Amino acid sequence: MNTRVSKLNSEFKRMIAEVLTKKVKDPRITEMFTVLDVDCDKELSTAKVYVSVFSTDADRAAATFAAIRDNEPIVRREISRAMHIRKVPEFSFILDTSQEYGQKIDKILNEINQKSNNS
Repeated sequence: MNTRVSKLNSEFKRMIAEVLTKKVKDPRITEMFTVLDVDCDKELSTAKVYVSVFSTDADRAAATFAAIRDNEPIVRREISRAMHIRKVPEFSFILDTSQEYGQKIDKILNEINQKSNNS
């Protein structure tokens, strides 16, 4: 990946998080979330935005992610105003569940460890 795209990915990541937390006033965004990564194609026409939502309530987490996804036009507009680049890519938000998966694996491994220690 070239340096320009890499720098833009980093800047988009920062800006998307800022816009979603400070500018978007969607009541469905009730849970804590993190923009983990942005992966722009080299033409800057599309970008995958990986988001993780932290919640113990699956319905509220789903609603928060849906709100994030639905506010993509606002995110693009705000980034276009703030950054002086010719073209802001279309963002497709992707829910990243790798942390959830990792926690589940840790829990299973801990249970196995406890069983083997008790035997």
